[in-house]
Amino acid sequence: MSESGAEGTRRSRMFGTKVRAARAIGGLSRGSGRGGGTTLPGRLLLRAAPDAIGRLGASLTRERTIISATNGKTTTAGMLASELWAAGRNPVHNRAGSNMAWGVATALLEQRGTEGLFEVDEAWLPRVAAELSPTLLVLGNLFRDQLDRYGELELIADEWAELIAAREGSMGLVLNADDPLIADLGRDQQLRRRGGVTFFGIEDPSQAVAELQHAFDAKHCRRCGAPYRYERAFVGHLGHYSCPSCGADRPAPDVYASEIELRGIEGSAFRVDTSMNHFRIELPLPGLYNVYNALAAIAAGMRLGVAVPQIRAGLKAVKAAFGRVETIDIDDEQLSILLIKNPAGTNEVLRTLQLERARGDSRLDIWIALNDGIADGRDVSWIWDADFELLGGSVRKVVCTGTRAAEVALRLKYAGWEPERIEVVDGIAASLDVALAASEGRLFALPTYTALIELRTMLSRRGLVSEFWR
Repeated sequence: MSESGAEGTRRSRMFGTKVRAARAIGGLSRGSGRGGGTTLPGRLLLRAAPDAIGRLGASLTRERTIISATNGKTTTAGMLASELWAAGRNPVHNRAGSNMAWGVATALLEQRGTEGLFEVDEAWLPRVAAELSPTLLVLGNLFRDQLDRYGELELIADEWAELIAAREGSMGLVLNADDPLIADLGRDQQLRRRGGVTFFGIEDPSQAVAELQHAFDAKHCRRCGAPYRYERAFVGHLGHYSCPSCGADRPAPDVYASEIELRGIEGSAFRVDTSMNHFRIELPLPGLYNVYNALAAIAAGMRLGVAVPQIRAGLKAVKAAFGRVETIDIDDEQLSILLIKNPAGTNEVLRTLQLERARGDSRLDIWIALNDGIADGRDVSWIWDADFELLGGSVRKVVCTGTRAAEVALRLKYAGWEPERIEVVDGIAASLDVALAASEGRLFALPTYTALIELRTMLSRRGLVSEFWR
């Protein structure tokens, strides 16, 4: 054997040893019941072998799909996974929602298969994509979120544009036509002519909001800087827009939703149109934001060769992702958990609860947990851009907790929530017990990310749910 061949064999054996060690540690971590199983193996492996994602990803000889967005990437990935499972395919998938490099590495370590499906954090996308060489990239939206970590939206969009340019010709795109920043990434006519881009969007004027939210994000054309003109908006800045200066208008979507029916917390239904198909979707997840997530999953599924009956079956069977409208039975109460983390996503949660209130006779019972951990974003001033006013007069009782409970309680008072209905209680467990004792059948829990982890861990210790990393 040549010297170079011997060196290659030695490195391969060393890498195999590191992989086995990381897998063993992952098994011990999960068995201990202390968590960390979705990230610890990948963290340790990447520390020992920084190129591990690329080396493990080389075994994915079929499609390698990456999904990224500010809001909805976990749910969209879960929807697409459900479609693939309905088609008899079992992709390697970071299904627990750990979407940074170590979560992807852990999925590659612990699952077997020739096809990959990964949700990836916005800031990590260029680095992970460089390692995995995706064959399909699905981009849902860009909203202002954790400016202390991500910076301005345009910076993320520029990094994504560089990634797309570097992989032109080797990677398909599924893009949200209704998000100006996302749509602009696929505006290159050469990409469209070669069939490299599939756009999705909403074509139902009845679902538009009466006016743009005061904190909407994409205000100016990325190409010329002119203010966009909006004909209508659906979720935040997602809608029908045009640039009066350079003509960088909303592209016509290839896959779009119409005849949308929102059914509160129970789910939604809508018609899907493409150039080849027209069909109805029954979705067990609520809100217009989940219609967008489903459209992304439908467009991606079609790009991946999933037939319409399997797409419909997959979406009908989809389960709520961790903390995303997950409902848990606790004695005679139902606890519905809806993650909040930025103005756009929070507004859609509030819009869903507003619809739920309109469909029922009683006021809402709510538990809100606002933390300011690194994963939440240290700056919680975003709560002043969320339209809590939507629920003024609709709340029977709200319990506020978390490291910034006093701030969110103050925000609710300014939003017109009656002060005598607002209570601040320290501690995730204690505050939830107070809220459950006061609720009348269903409690809506609105935690930020680290509060969600605390809540879910506490519920698992009480035997009410399984640990999310199992």
